[in-house]
Amino acid sequence: METYEVTVASGSWCLPDAGGTRFPHRWTDEGVVTDAVFTGAHLLHLAVAGCVLNDTHREAQALGIEVRGVKVVARGGFDERTWTSTGIEYGVTVDASADAATLDVLHARVDAVAEIPFAVRAGASVVRVAA
Repeated sequence: METYEVTVASGSWCLPDAGGTRFPHRWTDEGVVTDAVFTGAHLLHLAVAGCVLNDTHREAQALGIEVRGVKVVARGGFDERTWTSTGIEYGVTVDASADAATLDVLHARVDAVAEIPFAVRAGASVVRVAA
């Protein structure tokens, strides 16, 4: 089974020579860099990673944690017979001066409130309508 992996990075992780596509970002002057292939599988994982990155910035601000950068890697596979997802996992690296316990609180909070992972976990209907 093939694994479809994407990376999104903001702030201090957005080095000038970083590959991928750069987008403006409301939380960082450096913007966000995405590294993903343009397939449906990669885009689904990119949605999860981007949401987690944004919510990490938002929740860190609410907790008073100064974040210099966030990097999220999301990956997962698909059943090659049915093309259903076999699940998505993500890892987050935060560049901040906060201690490990404080960052654990931040990660738990983000995991609980991140909208796209929540929607994927709950399932959602997708219906084609007339254009």
